[in-house]
Amino acid sequence: MPPFYLIADPALIAARARLLGADVPITETVPAEAQRVFERALPVMPLAARFVDDPGRADPANAAGIVEAIDRAVDDCLGGRAAAVVTCPIAKKPLYDAGFRFPGHTEYLAHLATLHTGTQAMPVMMLAGPELRTVPVTIHIALRDVPEALTTDLIVATARITAADLEYRFGIAKPRLAVAGLNPHAGEGGAMGAEDERIIRPAIERLRAEGIDAFGPLPADTLFHARARAGYDVALCMYHDQALIPAKALAFDEAVNVTLGLPFIRTSPDHGTAFDIAGKGIARADSLIAALRLARRLADIGAKAAAA
Repeated sequence: MPPFYLIADPALIAARARLLGADVPITETVPAEAQRVFERALPVMPLAARFVDDPGRADPANAAGIVEAIDRAVDDCLGGRAAAVVTCPIAKKPLYDAGFRFPGHTEYLAHLATLHTGTQAMPVMMLAGPELRTVPVTIHIALRDVPEALTTDLIVATARITAADLEYRFGIAKPRLAVAGLNPHAGEGGAMGAEDERIIRPAIERLRAEGIDAFGPLPADTLFHARARAGYDVALCMYHDQALIPAKALAFDEAVNVTLGLPFIRTSPDHGTAFDIAGKGIARADSLIAALRLARRLADIGAKAAAA
């Protein structure tokens, strides 16, 4: 396991360890000492805000601490005190009830990146597992709204960021982007919808003219079997479930949410808060472990590239 530190309420972490009967030594420290502390204890950077400790129940009183943790993680990363940000799932409604005005983690991280750098960040969600990477072009919108939201410019912008980060962050010299169609059979030449020819194909032509190895539109129902997956590095999908269903079906406990398009590495487990099993000691840590390991691998790739 790569060394990491928590930005958290130490009292909450200690209480959860006792609840689960886990012998976890905890040391409050600072980022510069975290790696040394990690050899003998869990390093924790204390928050100014304290948490209401009630497993399985989201409380708006915890919103200040959640936002503080995100702010400090990004600041540590951009300040060179950490190599990557690994976020855990957050419950959005209590944040909204407390006045949080962003749809979720990703949008807030993009806001912080923009504030720090002065350049507008466009975050792109990628699900990365051992056998498949997928990127949804449209994300948390109703299925009926996808055709209107989908534009050639949006596909091109998403693909550019995806290709650039696969090259820079993942070390893939010439990323291959398989682009899924929106409609069944990728529209069947217009017989099952015009979007594939009117919106998606022009985007692919623009990308190829820029030297990006994008191809399609491809029928989504034949895009994710093993032989097809061998022919690309990422599948660019048109809507949320088109990307997340195959990613989770292949690696539910191992898939990692990676945010592309940010000036720092951000990974996260590919699951929600699971309040229904909180405090019971039955949650699986696989996706969090995978997120930590991928963050370390991406940081190592970036360090090698910087040193070259």
